[in-house]
Amino acid sequence: MTKRPERLKVKVLASMHHDPAAYTQGLVWDGGKLYESTGQYGSSSLRQVNPQTGEVLRFLPLPPRYFAEGLALMGDRLVQLTWQEGTAFVWTAADFQPQGELQYSGEGWGLCWDGSRLVMSDGTDHLTFRDPRTFASLGGVDVTLEGRPLLAINELECVDGAVWANVWQTDQIVRIDPATGVVTAVIDAFGLLTPQERAKAEVLNGIAWKPETKTFLITGKYWPKLFEVTFVETP
Repeated sequence: MTKRPERLKVKVLASMHHDPAAYTQGLVWDGGKLYESTGQYGSSSLRQVNPQTGEVLRFLPLPPRYFAEGLALMGDRLVQLTWQEGTAFVWTAADFQPQGELQYSGEGWGLCWDGSRLVMSDGTDHLTFRDPRTFASLGGVDVTLEGRPLLAINELECVDGAVWANVWQTDQIVRIDPATGVVTAVIDAFGLLTPQERAKAEVLNGIAWKPETKTFLITGKYWPKLFEVTFVETP
C-alpha cells in the first residue's frame, strides 16, 4: 500500500514587495542575500534583490536569445539554467562575473545544490543528478505522488536531504525524497494573493530556504509580493 504524503498548508509570517515585472524562475537565499533568476526571451536576468524592500541591488541581463530558468548556489558561485538553449551559466555570487558555461541536452527548469551534486528538473516527472564540475549526469529518479508520476516539476530547493519543488500551473509545493522519488508532503499554497493581485500575476514559482530562521521565501511569476512562510499541518 502506498503511503500517503503529509498534507500541509502555508502559514505566512511576513510579506514583502516583489518586482511585478519579474518572471521568477529561480530563487536562492544566502546569509541575508537573495538571488533571483528571471525568464522570458529578451528580458531574462540574474538579480540580487533586497528581500525587505524588493529593490534590485544588482542586475545582469542575459543575451536575448536565452530564456533563463532555475538557479542554484554552489559555494561562492551561482549556476543558472536556460530553458531550451542547453546552456547553464556559472557566475560569481559576489559580483556576477562569468565563470564559464556548462552544456546539457533537453530542457532546463529547476536547479538546486544538495551539498555534493546538483539536482535538476526538466518539466517532466524526472529529476537528474549532475556533477557540479562537468554537469554530466550522475543518474536520476522518477518522482511519484501516491504511486503515480508527478509531471511538470519546476523550481527546486534542496533542504536537509529533501528536494522541495513547485509543480507548474498549480498552487502546490511538494517535498520529494531524492533517494526514491516519492513525494512525502504536499503543500497547498493557494490564496496568497488577493483576486486583484492574482489577475495580473502568473503561477506560483520560486522557493528559497532561510536556514537561520528555518523558514521559506516563496513568490511567483509577475507576483507583486514575496512571502516568508512556514509549512504547517492542515487541520
